This record gives sequence, structure tokens and C-alpha cells, in this order.
Amino acid sequence: MSLAGAALVVNAFRPPRSLRLENLTLAAGWITGELSVWNIVWQAAITVGFAFAGAFDYWPGQVGVAVAVGSWVGLGILAVVSSGARRVFQRAEEEVPLPSPEGVVLPEGGGETMWHFPRLLYPFPRPTGLVDVVRDVDYAGDGEHFHRLDVIRSSHELPSGAPVLVHIHGGSWTIGDKREQGLPLMYELARRGWVCITVNYRLSPRATWPDHVVDCKRALVWVRAHVAEYGGDPSFIAVTGGSAGGHLSALLALSAGDPEFQPGFEDEDTSVDACVPLYGVYDMTGGWGTPRFEHAGYDLGLKRLLERKVFKRRIEGDLKLFEDASPLYRVRPEAPPFFVIHGKNDTLVSVRYARQFVGALRSVSRSAVLYAELPCTQHAFDVLPSVRSAHAVAAAVRFLERVRFPVARPGRATG
Repeated sequence: MSLAGAALVVNAFRPPRSLRLENLTLAAGWITGELSVWNIVWQAAITVGFAFAGAFDYWPGQVGVAVAVGSWVGLGILAVVSSGARRVFQRAEEEVPLPSPEGVVLPEGGGETMWHFPRLLYPFPRPTGLVDVVRDVDYAGDGEHFHRLDVIRSSHELPSGAPVLVHIHGGSWTIGDKREQGLPLMYELARRGWVCITVNYRLSPRATWPDHVVDCKRALVWVRAHVAEYGGDPSFIAVTGGSAGGHLSALLALSAGDPEFQPGFEDEDTSVDACVPLYGVYDMTGGWGTPRFEHAGYDLGLKRLLERKVFKRRIEGDLKLFEDASPLYRVRPEAPPFFVIHGKNDTLVSVRYARQFVGALRSVSRSAVLYAELPCTQHAFDVLPSVRSAHAVAAAVRFLERVRFPVARPGRATG
């Protein structure tokens, strides 16, 4: 048991970069890194039980407890690093400063959101009584499960003219559901008076690209037409998502009006006013054709997934199809403000994608581009309301509240 705990800690600090082990290292690092304090508690409880059973009267038990103590030290360091996310986000905001809106109280850290002690004793997202959820609204009018969305808003004081956040779930374009991800941020924004929309879309292998982004754009059209009925203001719509949702949210923000992604509704307004993608894939080619590709497990695994299940085409013969699906190849001066967030220890989507995308976007965009790279942080870190994700929620709230009050971009109104 002590050796297993130590292995979890080592994996959280230095996860192996192996395609075969990526799911295992992801799960182990995610649970250990985000729930480090809880890991100390359960390991200590088991150790006490062994002590009462007399396990430490012999040298194997004594070695075991020494290993356990070392693991607890490592977990304590992970907890400190997790808490340090607050400073990482602050540095990102200092690098690209944005004016704070008058009359809006911004959280300085996670402790000033709903995700504070003692709510973090129960490390799963749950709304307070101040949040109401309207479930399974059919945004396409066809009755399909994959064409449903949920509306999350305040129940304490029904909003009117509220800013809007659209969330797109992740899951490698093949799995996932609107009820599973992004909840800490959406519950916090709803508590603050925002209207949040979380969207389902068609999934592969049943769906073939670009079905996924077409559905997300259809949902966006529904939001613009109907969100006022739920208290939202369609003049300010931000979009967010993690992993595949990070890819789709960034692509939405950079492909407004693209007829290839809007079949049958080419003239509809699918622009957004801000984007907060988390640990997304921004280059759907995976760096194909570069010397690095041959040696990067991330890229080979991504290529196999996309070719076999998502695009159902080989990149060698349809490179442009993969490029057109990549936010990296769509950066433009008119891009809305972005806040890109990625974990440095992500074993599912390399942090290299985020660095490359941010560099390209900053080189051309006239809007703010913020970037936070979190140390010792795995993929999907924000799914649970941990200390780190609480700080991420606070940072996203600050960014979104600040960017909804700038001078209007040409042809668009601000909320």
C-alpha cells in the first residue's frame, strides 16, 4: 500500500510520457494532484490501522511507514503547488493587464468563490440552492439526445440581460455529456448572475467531422435567438470547454460565418465575444510532417484517433481537412479575447499545443491573449472543485467580467 501511494506521488510529479500508459497516468495523476490532501487523509488512516494491527513491529512494516511518510511529504508539496495556482493566474493577468469594471466585485482567489472550505471537504461539484438548472432543451428541434442543452442560472434572483457563457464538454470527440464537465465555473458564474449553457453534440464514431462543430454552432444560433427567454443577453456570449471542448470552443471563436461549418444556416451569426479554452487540441494535424512527430506519443495517438473515429480519412491524403479543423490555422486579427489554460504535466494533450497556439494568436490578434501554464497539473484538472480548480474558476471569472466591458469591436455590441 505504501509503495502504491509513493508511485502515485512520483507519477504526479513526473508522469511517464508513454502512449500505452497515457490513460493510466492521467487518472492516477489527476486524482493525486487534485486531491492531495484527501490522499494524505486516507493513507494516514490506513497506516494507523496497520499500526494497531502490529504491522510495524517488524522491519517490512517499518520500511512501509517510512515510505508512507515520504509520500505524505510529496503530497504536501503537491498541495502547496496546487495552492500556488493563484499566483500563476495572477502573473498571466499581469502580463496582459485588463481594466477592472466599475461596480463589479472580482474574486481575488478561489476562497472568494463558492468553492471554499468547508465545501471542498466534498470534492465533487454541486450547486447551492441559489442555482437553478433547466435541463434538456432541444436546440435543433429533432428530439435527438445529442441535440440537447442545459441552462444554468440563478434561482435566487432570476437574471435579466445577463452575460452568457456557453460550455462545450470534452471526451476526445467520442464520449462525454453536458452534465459532467465545467460545472465549478458554471455554478459560480450562475451564482454571480450569469446565464450558462452547456451543450451536447453528436459524437464519433457515429458522427463524422465536421458534425461536432456544426452542432455546436447550431446550439450557438439557438442561444442567440432564445437566451433572452432565460434572462440572458445575446450581445455578450463567451465560450469555454476542456480537451475536445477546448478545441471546439477555440474553433467556434475563430470560425464565425464559415459556411463549411454552417450548412443550411450560413447567414446566421455564430461569432462569440470571448473564449476560455482549457487543455485543448489546437493543431488537429498533431504536427504532421515535422521531425518531432515521429517521436511524440501524443501526436501518434491523436492521429490514430482522428483518422479512425473522427475524420475517418487519412491525413496523408487530406491534410487541408485537418488544418481547417485546427484553431492554430485560423488565428486572425479579429479574434475575440482568449484566456488559454493548460497543465504542464498533461499526458493526454501536450502543453506544446497550447504554447504554439498562444504564440501564433498573439502574433496577429488585436485582442487580449492571456496564457496560464500550471505546474504539476494533469488533464481535466478543473472537473473537480479542488483548490487549483477553484483558483482557475476565480481567474476565469475575473477575465470574463473584465472583457465584457471593453470598447466594442467593429460591428458588434458589448453587454
